[in-house]
Amino acid sequence: MPNLFNQDYLAHLCGKYNLQPSKHYGQNFLINFEPVEKMIDISDLSADDSVVEIGPGFGGLTFVLAAKTKKVLAFEIEKKISAYWEEQIKKYPNIEIVWGNILKQNINLKLEAGNYKVVANLPYQITSSVIRFFLEAENPPEIMVLMVQKEVADRICAEAGDMSLLSVAVQYYAKAEIVAQVSRLNFWPAPKVDSAIIKLSVNNHQSVKNSEEFFRIVKIGFANRRKMLIKNLESIVGKKNRSNLEKIFIKLDLNQKIRAQELSVEKWKQLTDLLKPIITI
Repeated sequence: MPNLFNQDYLAHLCGKYNLQPSKHYGQNFLINFEPVEKMIDISDLSADDSVVEIGPGFGGLTFVLAAKTKKVLAFEIEKKISAYWEEQIKKYPNIEIVWGNILKQNINLKLEAGNYKVVANLPYQITSSVIRFFLEAENPPEIMVLMVQKEVADRICAEAGDMSLLSVAVQYYAKAEIVAQVSRLNFWPAPKVDSAIIKLSVNNHQSVKNSEEFFRIVKIGFANRRKMLIKNLESIVGKKNRSNLEKIFIKLDLNQKIRAQELSVEKWKQLTDLLKPIITI
C-alpha cells in the first residue's frame, strides 16, 4: 500500500482522478499519521465493531479502520474518485462506500443502535449537522470520535459559563471531551485553522422522547444572550407566572441574574421539568 500520508503521492492521486481539493467539500488530506493513530486509540476498536466514516477521501483513515474492524461504512460525496474505490474494495471486502451526502441518507436502515461507532475527519462546514444527524437518530452510535475545527471543538465541549446552543445540543445526548489538538500543518492543502479530536460518548437515549420540549425552552433561553435568563423565560410563562418562575429559580439555587450560557445541561434538564406546568405558550 502506497503512503497515503505523503503529500506528493496525494497530489499524484488528485491529478490522476482530476480532483482539485475542494474547500466546498472540506477536502484537506492528512499528511501525518499521528492524528489517525490517536483517533484509533481513542475509539477502542475491536474485530467485532462496525464503523461509520464520513468523507474517506483516498482512505488514509479508512484502511486502518478496515484492518481493525468487521465493517467500515464510508459515505463519500466526491464521485470523481469512484473508480479509485472500485479498485480498493476488491482488496478490502469489509469496506462499503455509500455515494452521496451523508445528511440525506437513512442511517436507520443500515445500522443497529449502539452497535456501531463513528470515526471521521469531518469537513468543517457540516460538522454540527453531522453530529446532530447521528445523535438524534433512532439508532445512535455508541461513540463518535471526530476531527473537527478547534473552535467548534471548544464550543461543543464547553462547560457552564461558556455554554451555547451547540454545546447544550451535543451534551444533552453525549459526554463530550477534547482528546487532542491537531495543527493545521498536518493537512494538505493546509486549512486556515487548527483542528482538534473530540470524543462523544453517547448517553442512554431514554430522555430523547422529551427532547422537543427541552430544546424549545433552551432556544428561548438563548434567544437573547445578553438578557437575564429569567427575562427570556418570562415570554413563555407569562407575567402572571413571574412569581412561580422566581420560585423555580430559588428551588434550583439559580441566581435571578444568571444568563443562559451559565447553566449546565443537567440544570437545563431540571429547569425544563419544573417549567412545564406553568408554560402558557
